[in-house]
Amino acid sequence: MEAKLYDGPMIDAHQHFWQPQINPHPWLAPDVLIPFRYGDYSAIKREYLPPDYLKDATPKHNVVATVYVDAEWDPKDPMGETKYIHTVAEKYGMPNAVVAQAWLHADDVEAVLKAQSQYPLVRSVRHKPAGALSPAEAQSGIRTLMSDEKWRQGYALLAKFGLNFDLQTPWWNLHEAKRLALDFPDTLIILNHTGLPYDRSAEGLKEWHKAMSLLSDIPNIVVKISGIGLPDKKWDINDNRWIVQETVQIFGTDRAMFASNFPVDSLCGDLETIFTGFKEAVKDYSPEDQHKLFFANAKKYYKMKI
Repeated sequence: MEAKLYDGPMIDAHQHFWQPQINPHPWLAPDVLIPFRYGDYSAIKREYLPPDYLKDATPKHNVVATVYVDAEWDPKDPMGETKYIHTVAEKYGMPNAVVAQAWLHADDVEAVLKAQSQYPLVRSVRHKPAGALSPAEAQSGIRTLMSDEKWRQGYALLAKFGLNFDLQTPWWNLHEAKRLALDFPDTLIILNHTGLPYDRSAEGLKEWHKAMSLLSDIPNIVVKISGIGLPDKKWDINDNRWIVQETVQIFGTDRAMFASNFPVDSLCGDLETIFTGFKEAVKDYSPEDQHKLFFANAKKYYKMKI
Protein backbone atom coordinates (compact mmCIF):
# COMPACT_ATOMS: atom_id res chain seq x y z
CA MET A 1 0.00 0.00 0.00
CA GLU A 2 1.35 3.40 -0.97
CA ALA A 3 1.96 5.72 1.99
CA LYS A 4 -0.39 8.69 2.00
CA LEU A 5 -0.84 11.65 4.31
CA TYR A 6 -4.20 11.69 6.05
CA ASP A 7 -6.60 14.16 4.46
CA GLY A 8 -9.87 13.40 6.24
CA PRO A 9 -11.76 15.21 9.01
CA MET A 10 -9.87 15.93 12.21
CA ILE A 11 -10.68 16.47 15.86
CA ASP A 12 -8.10 18.46 17.78
CA ALA A 13 -8.16 16.64 21.12
CA HIS A 14 -6.43 19.31 23.22
CA GLN A 15 -6.49 23.07 22.79
CA HIS A 16 -7.43 26.29 24.60
CA PHE A 17 -9.41 29.45 23.97
CA TRP A 18 -9.04 32.53 26.13
CA GLN A 19 -9.42 36.26 26.43
CA PRO A 20 -6.79 37.25 29.02
CA GLN A 21 -8.05 40.81 29.20
CA ILE A 22 -11.36 39.60 30.67
CA ASN A 23 -10.66 36.03 31.88
CA PRO A 24 -9.11 35.40 35.33
CA HIS A 25 -6.11 33.31 34.28
CA PRO A 26 -3.44 34.26 36.85
CA TRP A 27 -0.56 32.95 34.73
CA LEU A 28 -1.65 35.04 31.73
CA ALA A 29 -1.74 38.32 33.66
CA PRO A 30 0.42 41.06 32.08
CA ASP A 31 3.00 41.19 34.90
CA VAL A 32 3.29 37.43 35.50
CA LEU A 33 5.75 34.90 34.07
CA ILE A 34 5.77 31.46 35.66
CA PRO A 35 8.44 28.78 35.02
CA PHE A 36 7.34 27.23 31.74
CA ARG A 37 8.71 24.38 29.65
CA TYR A 38 8.88 26.54 26.51
CA GLY A 39 10.46 29.49 28.31
CA ASP A 40 9.04 33.01 27.87
CA TYR A 41 5.38 32.63 26.89
CA SER A 42 4.49 36.33 26.63
CA ALA A 43 3.54 35.84 22.97
CA ILE A 44 0.44 33.81 23.87
CA LYS A 45 -0.95 36.41 26.29
CA ARG A 46 -3.42 37.45 23.62
CA GLU A 47 -7.01 36.75 22.77
CA TYR A 48 -7.41 33.39 21.09
CA LEU A 49 -10.87 32.31 19.95
CA PRO A 50 -12.28 29.87 17.35
CA PRO A 51 -11.84 32.27 14.39
CA ASP A 52 -8.15 32.60 15.32
CA TYR A 53 -7.80 28.84 15.60
CA LEU A 54 -9.50 28.13 12.27
CA LYS A 55 -7.27 30.69 10.59
CA ASP A 56 -4.28 28.75 11.92
CA ALA A 57 -5.68 25.34 10.95
CA THR A 58 -7.23 25.86 7.54
CA PRO A 59 -7.30 25.42 4.64
CA LYS A 60 -4.92 22.45 4.66
CA HIS A 61 -6.21 20.70 7.79
CA ASN A 62 -9.90 19.88 8.03
CA VAL A 63 -10.47 20.37 11.77
CA VAL A 64 -14.20 19.86 12.31
CA ALA A 65 -14.23 19.83 16.14
CA THR A 66 -12.00 20.51 19.14
CA VAL A 67 -11.66 19.57 22.78
CA TYR A 68 -11.17 22.52 25.12
CA VAL A 69 -8.93 21.77 28.11
CA ASP A 70 -8.90 23.82 31.30
CA ALA A 71 -6.43 26.67 31.09
CA GLU A 72 -5.51 27.39 34.72
CA TRP A 73 -8.49 29.66 35.36
CA ASP A 74 -8.68 31.17 38.85
CA PRO A 75 -8.93 28.05 41.07
CA LYS A 76 -11.39 29.80 43.37
CA ASP A 77 -13.93 29.76 40.53
CA PRO A 78 -13.81 26.43 38.66
CA MET A 79 -17.36 26.82 37.37
CA GLY A 80 -16.61 30.25 35.90
CA GLU A 81 -14.39 28.73 33.22
CA THR A 82 -16.99 26.13 32.29
CA LYS A 83 -19.70 28.75 32.00
CA TYR A 84 -17.42 30.98 29.90
CA ILE A 85 -16.36 28.27 27.46
CA HIS A 86 -19.97 27.24 26.90
CA THR A 87 -20.73 30.79 25.79
CA VAL A 88 -17.83 30.53 23.33
CA ALA A 89 -19.20 27.23 22.01
CA GLU A 90 -22.68 28.67 21.66
CA LYS A 91 -21.37 31.64 19.67
CA TYR A 92 -18.88 29.83 17.43
CA GLY A 93 -19.91 26.16 17.36
CA MET A 94 -16.53 25.26 18.88
CA PRO A 95 -15.23 23.73 21.14
CA ASN A 96 -17.28 20.54 20.99
CA ALA A 97 -16.17 18.92 24.25
CA VAL A 98 -14.72 20.34 27.47
CA VAL A 99 -12.18 19.18 30.03
CA ALA A 100 -13.16 21.16 33.10
CA GLN A 101 -11.28 22.25 36.19
CA ALA A 102 -11.77 20.37 39.47
CA TRP A 103 -9.60 20.14 42.59
CA LEU A 104 -10.01 16.54 43.65
CA HIS A 105 -8.69 17.01 47.19
CA ALA A 106 -10.98 19.98 47.92
CA ASP A 107 -13.73 19.67 50.50
CA ASP A 108 -16.37 20.64 47.94
CA VAL A 109 -15.18 18.26 45.23
CA GLU A 110 -18.40 16.27 45.01
CA ALA A 111 -20.51 19.40 44.53
CA VAL A 112 -18.09 20.73 41.91
CA LEU A 113 -18.01 17.46 39.97
CA LYS A 114 -21.78 17.24 40.03
CA ALA A 115 -22.09 20.80 38.74
CA GLN A 116 -19.45 20.25 36.05
CA SER A 117 -21.11 17.06 34.85
CA GLN A 118 -24.38 18.90 34.28
CA TYR A 119 -22.90 21.15 31.60
CA PRO A 120 -23.63 19.67 28.16
CA LEU A 121 -20.07 19.70 26.80
CA VAL A 122 -18.14 18.56 29.88
CA ARG A 123 -16.66 15.10 29.43
CA SER A 124 -13.61 15.10 31.69
CA VAL A 125 -11.76 17.04 34.37
CA ARG A 126 -8.11 17.85 34.89
CA HIS A 127 -6.16 18.37 38.09
CA LYS A 128 -2.40 18.34 37.62
CA PRO A 129 -1.22 16.21 40.55
CA ALA A 130 2.15 17.94 41.16
CA GLY A 131 4.76 15.76 42.87
CA ALA A 132 8.29 14.84 41.85
CA LEU A 133 9.93 17.41 39.57
CA SER A 134 12.60 15.05 38.26
CA PRO A 135 13.29 11.34 37.88
CA ALA A 136 15.68 11.58 40.84
CA GLU A 137 12.96 13.01 43.09
CA ALA A 138 10.56 10.25 42.02
CA GLN A 139 13.21 7.63 42.78
CA SER A 140 13.76 9.19 46.20
CA GLY A 141 10.14 8.47 47.10
CA ILE A 142 8.44 11.80 46.43
CA ARG A 143 4.90 11.06 45.29
CA THR A 144 2.17 12.99 43.51
CA LEU A 145 -1.39 13.54 44.62
CA MET A 146 -2.24 10.33 42.75
CA SER A 147 -0.98 8.58 45.90
CA ASP A 148 -2.76 10.91 48.36
CA GLU A 149 -5.76 9.33 50.06
CA LYS A 150 -7.97 12.44 50.11
CA TRP A 151 -7.24 13.15 46.44
CA ARG A 152 -8.04 9.54 45.57
CA GLN A 153 -11.36 9.84 47.40
CA GLY A 154 -12.20 12.74 45.10
CA TYR A 155 -10.96 10.77 42.10
CA ALA A 156 -13.28 7.91 43.06
CA LEU A 157 -16.25 10.22 42.47
CA LEU A 158 -15.48 10.65 38.76
CA ALA A 159 -17.18 7.38 37.83
CA LYS A 160 -20.29 8.42 39.75
CA PHE A 161 -20.67 11.46 37.51
CA GLY A 162 -19.58 9.76 34.28
CA LEU A 163 -16.41 11.83 33.91
CA ASN A 164 -13.03 10.97 32.44
CA PHE A 165 -9.78 12.20 33.95
CA ASP A 166 -7.22 14.12 31.89
CA LEU A 167 -3.83 13.48 33.47
CA GLN A 168 -0.88 15.80 32.94
CA THR A 169 2.24 14.55 34.66
CA PRO A 170 5.83 13.82 33.56
CA TRP A 171 6.73 10.27 32.59
CA TRP A 172 8.62 9.59 35.82
CA ASN A 173 5.29 9.59 37.69
CA LEU A 174 3.54 7.13 35.39
CA HIS A 175 4.00 4.21 37.78
CA GLU A 176 1.50 6.03 40.00
CA ALA A 177 -0.83 6.51 37.05
CA LYS A 178 -0.75 2.78 36.39
CA ARG A 179 -1.73 2.05 39.99
CA LEU A 180 -4.50 4.65 39.81
CA ALA A 181 -5.92 3.09 36.65
CA LEU A 182 -5.84 -0.40 38.13
CA ASP A 183 -7.48 0.75 41.36
CA PHE A 184 -10.27 2.61 39.53
CA PRO A 185 -10.91 0.60 36.34
CA ASP A 186 -14.22 2.32 35.60
CA THR A 187 -12.57 5.73 35.07
CA LEU A 188 -10.81 6.49 31.80
CA ILE A 189 -7.46 8.26 32.14
CA ILE A 190 -6.45 10.37 29.15
CA LEU A 191 -2.72 11.02 29.40
CA ASN A 192 -1.89 14.52 28.21
CA HIS A 193 1.08 15.63 26.11
CA THR A 194 2.68 12.26 25.41
CA GLY A 195 3.98 11.87 28.95
CA LEU A 196 6.06 15.06 28.59
CA PRO A 197 9.32 13.75 27.08
CA TYR A 198 11.42 16.78 28.06
CA ASP A 199 14.81 15.07 28.11
CA ARG A 200 15.89 14.19 24.58
CA SER A 201 19.17 12.57 25.56
CA ALA A 202 19.50 8.89 24.72
CA GLU A 203 19.08 7.99 28.39
CA GLY A 204 16.14 10.35 28.83
CA LEU A 205 14.28 8.88 25.86
CA LYS A 206 15.05 5.36 27.03
CA GLU A 207 13.52 6.07 30.44
CA TRP A 208 10.50 7.86 28.89
CA HIS A 209 9.89 4.83 26.68
CA LYS A 210 10.15 2.46 29.63
CA ALA A 211 7.66 4.52 31.65
CA MET A 212 5.19 4.81 28.79
CA SER A 213 5.43 1.06 28.22
CA LEU A 214 4.13 0.50 31.76
CA LEU A 215 0.76 1.62 30.41
CA SER A 216 0.72 -0.49 27.24
CA ASP A 217 -1.71 -3.10 28.53
CA ILE A 218 -3.90 -0.88 30.73
CA PRO A 219 -7.19 -0.58 28.80
CA ASN A 220 -8.51 2.43 30.72
CA ILE A 221 -5.51 4.63 29.84
CA VAL A 222 -5.28 6.36 26.46
CA VAL A 223 -2.88 9.04 25.27
CA LYS A 224 -2.92 12.38 23.50
CA ILE A 225 0.09 12.98 21.28
CA SER A 226 0.75 16.68 21.73
CA GLY A 227 2.94 19.14 23.60
CA ILE A 228 6.23 17.71 22.30
CA GLY A 229 7.86 20.95 21.20
CA LEU A 230 11.31 21.94 22.40
CA PRO A 231 12.31 25.25 24.02
CA ASP A 232 14.16 27.72 21.81
CA LYS A 233 13.76 25.50 18.75
CA LYS A 234 11.28 25.45 15.88
CA TRP A 235 9.01 22.39 15.81
CA ASP A 236 10.48 19.82 13.43
CA ILE A 237 9.19 16.33 12.68
CA ASN A 238 12.78 15.10 12.63
CA ASP A 239 13.00 15.89 16.34
CA ASN A 240 9.67 14.26 17.11
CA ARG A 241 9.03 11.42 14.64
CA TRP A 242 10.41 8.67 16.88
CA ILE A 243 8.39 9.87 19.87
CA VAL A 244 5.17 9.96 17.84
CA GLN A 245 5.75 6.56 16.26
CA GLU A 246 6.77 4.87 19.51
CA THR A 247 3.77 6.30 21.33
CA VAL A 248 1.41 4.86 18.72
CA GLN A 249 3.31 1.57 18.85
CA ILE A 250 3.02 1.38 22.65
CA PHE A 251 -0.66 2.32 22.92
CA GLY A 252 -1.93 1.07 19.57
CA THR A 253 -4.09 2.92 17.08
CA ASP A 254 -7.21 2.44 19.22
CA ARG A 255 -5.79 4.25 22.26
CA ALA A 256 -3.98 7.28 20.84
CA MET A 257 -5.10 10.60 19.35
CA PHE A 258 -3.48 13.75 18.04
CA ALA A 259 -3.81 17.25 19.45
CA SER A 260 -2.27 20.67 18.89
CA ASN A 261 -2.11 22.21 22.37
CA PHE A 262 -2.74 25.53 20.64
CA PRO A 263 -2.15 28.36 21.20
CA VAL A 264 0.48 27.18 23.71
CA ASP A 265 2.48 25.22 21.14
CA SER A 266 2.46 28.19 18.78
CA LEU A 267 5.50 29.14 20.89
CA CYS A 268 7.46 26.45 19.05
CA GLY A 269 5.65 25.91 15.75
CA ASP A 270 2.73 26.82 13.54
CA LEU A 271 -0.28 24.55 13.27
CA GLU A 272 0.49 23.72 9.66
CA THR A 273 3.92 22.35 10.60
CA ILE A 274 2.73 20.41 13.64
CA PHE A 275 -0.28 18.75 12.03
CA THR A 276 1.62 17.97 8.84
CA GLY A 277 4.38 16.48 10.98
CA PHE A 278 1.91 14.21 12.75
CA LYS A 279 0.50 13.10 9.40
CA GLU A 280 3.97 12.44 8.06
CA ALA A 281 4.86 10.31 11.10
CA VAL A 282 1.91 7.92 10.62
CA LYS A 283 1.56 7.95 6.83
CA ASP A 284 2.44 4.24 6.61
CA TYR A 285 -0.61 3.27 8.66
CA SER A 286 -3.80 2.22 6.92
CA PRO A 287 -6.40 4.91 6.14
CA GLU A 288 -8.63 3.34 8.80
CA ASP A 289 -5.96 3.59 11.48
CA GLN A 290 -5.09 7.16 10.52
CA HIS A 291 -8.78 8.05 10.78
CA LYS A 292 -8.80 6.65 14.31
CA LEU A 293 -5.76 8.70 15.33
CA PHE A 294 -6.98 11.98 13.85
CA PHE A 295 -10.73 11.70 14.38
CA ALA A 296 -12.52 8.58 15.60
CA ASN A 297 -10.68 8.02 18.89
CA ALA A 298 -11.20 11.58 20.10
CA LYS A 299 -14.87 11.36 19.12
CA LYS A 300 -15.26 8.11 21.05
CA TYR A 301 -13.33 8.97 24.20
CA TYR A 302 -14.82 12.43 24.56
CA LYS A 303 -18.31 11.22 23.59
CA MET A 304 -18.64 13.92 20.98
CA LYS A 305 -21.94 14.44 19.23
CA ILE A 306 -20.70 15.38 15.78
